[in-house]
This record gives sequence, structure tokens and C-alpha cells, in this order.
Amino acid sequence: MHEHSTRRRQLIGGALALPLAGIGTARAAPAPLVVGGLPVTCNLTLPIACKAKAAADGKPDAPFTAFEYSKYSGWPEIKESLMTGRIQAAYMLAPLVMDLTDKRIPLKIVSLGHRSGAVIMVRLDSPYKKFADLRGKRIAIPSRFAVDFLFLRKMLAREGMSPKDLQIIEMAPPDMPAALYAKAVDGYCTGEPFGAAAQRAGYARPLSMTRTEWRNYICCVLTVREELIKTNRPLVQELVNYVQAAGTWLDAAPANRSKAATIASNRKFFNQDPNIIKFVMENPADRVTYGDLRMLRPEFDELMKLSIEAGTLKRPVAYEQYVDESFVKNIRPVKVAL
Repeated sequence: MHEHSTRRRQLIGGALALPLAGIGTARAAPAPLVVGGLPVTCNLTLPIACKAKAAADGKPDAPFTAFEYSKYSGWPEIKESLMTGRIQAAYMLAPLVMDLTDKRIPLKIVSLGHRSGAVIMVRLDSPYKKFADLRGKRIAIPSRFAVDFLFLRKMLAREGMSPKDLQIIEMAPPDMPAALYAKAVDGYCTGEPFGAAAQRAGYARPLSMTRTEWRNYICCVLTVREELIKTNRPLVQELVNYVQAAGTWLDAAPANRSKAATIASNRKFFNQDPNIIKFVMENPADRVTYGDLRMLRPEFDELMKLSIEAGTLKRPVAYEQYVDESFVKNIRPVKVAL
């Protein structure tokens, strides 16, 4: 079902362990670090990091070098793959990582992936102007662990409402635009480009966007299994170096964002219409941002508080239990030459 399946045997076989030196006279090239992600612009720093690393290795057209992007269709699938160790790294929902580490799944957040980038969409021809107008309506969210859902809760609370006033449906983000078009739902809250896809097609409009309502919004974070940190810390550091550099590069110039849309649209990454990704990058330019990928404890504390209020977390989780700041603190600048 997923593009990662062809490499599952390698992963199960321990291909991500450090290569053994001194055995024989020749060593095979180490297998790439497979990093799971969704085809959403909140994950855009991942394909850019993969491509930049390939270019730095002198293999710009290779499908992978040190890092290999693996596309998933939903958070439950990524969660399962990380929990079982089929993959060692992925972009994950921050509250979901908190919950998994509370259940003793050995994971650590090592970097942010973006800021902003969530939208709440309704049909262009709908009468909905404010959230009170959505009372009793069917609204899709990616997951109750998704920060998109926390965004929806924040907006409802401003008008004295709660999710109990709506019909909440969990749905994979790629399915949301079609569901809205078919009037199977009255609105949806998700990360881009699935808001932009319906907006650009001319049948939807944003009811609210994080860029105006929650500027320091974060949801997707780079997460790795602790055994990878223990067995190959330099590889994790290199991945963080490139992810952070990708964020800086993306926000450095409009031309970079346009180029990123072309890169991410490739079949080995998001496999999407590049014009839709470009629409996200340009309408407006700060619809999703990447230049500030600092990991700030108060922001994670806020997410935890909101998640506990939402009932998706049962209790507070110690920051040090789910975050490893050491890689961000030890970043070594790398060049993104794309």
C-alpha cells in the first residue's frame, strides 16, 4: 500500500545499524535512513533535505543517498511503523509523540519541521462566515491527535462552542477536498496543500488559517527512535542539519519556494501537481513558514495543555521524555545547493 514497503525487508534486517568496519577488505555502502512523512507542506523540509543531501553527495538525480523519503497516507500508518521499528525516523504529530512516549515507546523529537500551515476550509458557495454557523455540521479532521484539531478547538472556543457542537469525522487529508466537493462533509481542518487544492479548484475558501490565528503553530516534528540515536548519532545529527538548513533555504527567497514545489511534486516525494504546492507557497507567502525551527519548551507545553484539555493526552509528560534538544543545539551548517 505504501512506498516504504519495498524496503521493509532491509529495515527489519537491521539495515540502519552502523556499518561494521574491519570485516574483509571491502564494505558495502550503508543503506539509507528511511524517513516517513505525509505528502503535506508541513513536511516540505524533508524532501528538500533529501534532495540537498543527494546533491552534496554528488548524486543529485539519485533516488536517495543518506536519506530516503517514504510516503505514507495517514498518521496511523506512520505511528504503527515507528512503534514496530519498521522505520527509524518520521515526521510525526507532536501530541502523538507525547502520548507514545508516555506509553514507553522509545521516541524522541529532534527538530521542528515547519510553522503554521493549517487551514479550516468550507465550500465557496456555503453561507458559513463564522464558526457558530457550523453548529451541527460535519467537519473532517486528520486525527484527534492532530494539532489541526487543537486549532479547530481554539476557534470554536472563541465563539463559546466545543467539538460537541459539530459532527467530527476523522479522515485522511488527501480525501478531504473530494469529500467537500461531494458535500460528504461541510468543512475540514487540515495541513496544506489539501486546503489549497480545493481553493485553487474554485469550490472552497478558507474559513480560518493558522497564519492569522496561531502564528507559532507547530504540528509536524522530526521524530526518531532512541535506538537510532544510540547506534548512529552522527546520522541523526546530519539529518537534523539538513532539515534545519532546508527550512532556512525555503524562507530565504520566493524562487526557492517555487523550486521546492517542483522538487516535492516529484513522484518519489509527494507525487502532486506542482502548481498546487506553488499555490500554497505564494497565496500568501507566509501560509506555511520554515525559517524559524527553534524548539521552544513553552510551545510544547502549550500543545500539551491543549491536548490534555482535548482528552487526547491523559496526563502531562515530562519534556525531556519526548524531546532531545542536543541535535538542534549542535547544528553544523550545511549548504543547500538546489
